[in-house]
Amino acid sequence: MATGFIPLHGGYKNLLTYQKAEIIYDATVYFTRRFFSKSDRTVDQMVQAARSGKQNIIEGSMASGTSKEMEVKLTNVARASLEELLEDYRDFLRINGYSEWPKEHPYAQRLRQINRTPGADYEVFRKGIEHEILKYVPMSLSVLSGCAAISFSASFTTSNKSSSKRAACESE
Repeated sequence: MATGFIPLHGGYKNLLTYQKAEIIYDATVYFTRRFFSKSDRTVDQMVQAARSGKQNIIEGSMASGTSKEMEVKLTNVARASLEELLEDYRDFLRINGYSEWPKEHPYAQRLRQINRTPGADYEVFRKGIEHEILKYVPMSLSVLSGCAAISFSASFTTSNKSSSKRAACESE
């Protein structure tokens, strides 16, 4: 079977990092609608960071057939966007007097367990993300977006440190 001049590319929907980024985008839209007024600039910043994370994975995947350098650059933009979003969630917690769950917390462990569900989408996470108690929602999103950022780190680098962080995120 002959391959074309340009290698196969695309297929981003099969990438775990894309799947997690899509969940994070949907969760961020929910979160910002629930906890910020529409006129708050933070809404646009958080939603755009989540969107950038997702969209740059798509662009990187599509560019992979012609330029591995462009694929890596776009993947790094996606990673940086999700890191920015994670910091926004941490800022929300700090400013509102909450703390991020430690990895031993039962809710954090449960979300990490759900995070290992093959083919998971937003519906799989809905109960954990849309929990009615205010103090649990931002912490669950922080856990989820932290795992996505770590997934990027492990998926697109060869660092043992990154791989061990990803393993910790998935196993706890």
